[in-house]
Amino acid sequence: MSAARRVVKRAAPAAAEHWFATCPRGLEALLAEDIAAAGGEAVAPTAGGVAFSGSLEVGYRLNLHSRIAGRVLRRLASAEFRDEHDLYRQALDIAWPRLFEVTRSIRVDVTAVRAPLKSIEFVTLRIKDAVCDRFRAELGRRPDVDTAHPDVRIHLFLAERQAIFYLDTSGEPLWLRGQKIAKVAAPLKENLAAGLLRPAGWQPGMPFFDPMCGSGTLLLEAAGMALDRAPGLTRKTSQFGFAKLADFDAALWQRLCLEARARQRHAERLPIWGSDNDADAVARARQNLAYAGLDELVTVEQADLLALKAPAPMGVLIANPPYGERLGDLEALAAFYPRLGDALKKHFAGWTAWFFSADARLPKLIGLKPKRKIPLWNGPLECRLYGFELYAGTARQPGEGKK
Repeated sequence: MSAARRVVKRAAPAAAEHWFATCPRGLEALLAEDIAAAGGEAVAPTAGGVAFSGSLEVGYRLNLHSRIAGRVLRRLASAEFRDEHDLYRQALDIAWPRLFEVTRSIRVDVTAVRAPLKSIEFVTLRIKDAVCDRFRAELGRRPDVDTAHPDVRIHLFLAERQAIFYLDTSGEPLWLRGQKIAKVAAPLKENLAAGLLRPAGWQPGMPFFDPMCGSGTLLLEAAGMALDRAPGLTRKTSQFGFAKLADFDAALWQRLCLEARARQRHAERLPIWGSDNDADAVARARQNLAYAGLDELVTVEQADLLALKAPAPMGVLIANPPYGERLGDLEALAAFYPRLGDALKKHFAGWTAWFFSADARLPKLIGLKPKRKIPLWNGPLECRLYGFELYAGTARQPGEGKK
């Protein structure tokens, strides 16, 4: 069949829908880039996520390709409300039986910001009742509720007097890539790890080193980016929320997955290295890399960062060091950071080093002047991604420091 005939036979573009994708706070601009790359339009970042419009294919593409998104939510309805009774009626008006089968289990989540409500738990119960009542009225049956492993997740967002109903098309959060079988304490979520790599200026092909690799999250994300592996390919189709919906387009999803697999690069070795001074963490990182099929591409060793030599003349180093709120204590860190700064200047001159931390003392104690401070959030914890250009000795300008 000719290319011209293929174009003629292609279906007309689907009507645009409204969506909202969530992400760690501070990464909204990166998520907006992912959405634009997936074909989204009317992209509007806000705290903790990005609203946009697009077809079902755009939603599928974002679930498949975005390393930053946490969930991709499909908007169903939006209206003003006064109280819980309004919310019940609005939920009852949605044609739930057209969206998913009665045999699907459900879960309702409600998020409220400055909404005039006495109890989020009561609202959650009323929305669940409305969904079940609509099914019972039309089919004489109601879906089961499963708060642990639901087939369908319904989200209600309330802001003052505005209510927005969503269906979750992601299912389990997208940062659960399905690549890690061994974890360590205080892990870094995958979408946040990906969000550290991009603003740090690291690009596939550039040397990358994580000297505090823990279970290997940054290494896995960097390797996935280097090989152009769509993160959604590591999950089963059944793990996505859209696969449980009535309008699931299996042929479209299969086509997108085939296209993503065809884009993947192959390599015998990647310029990606990791280390940790904890033997158990190194073992877990190696186990996770092996499970992801990356163990022969990425080098991981047990080593003390203070004694390590750079694995390449230049590159990007990113680390998530312990801080008082998570591991260790403030006194030990105050003694460690100056030694770390000296070691970096000695062994990593020519590199760019980035440290993700909630410890505001880090730049002063490490003895280096950050070229950038990027505010990011690790869950509820406000952090900074500090970037340093590393030089042997000092990087003072002529006259700097003189009185």
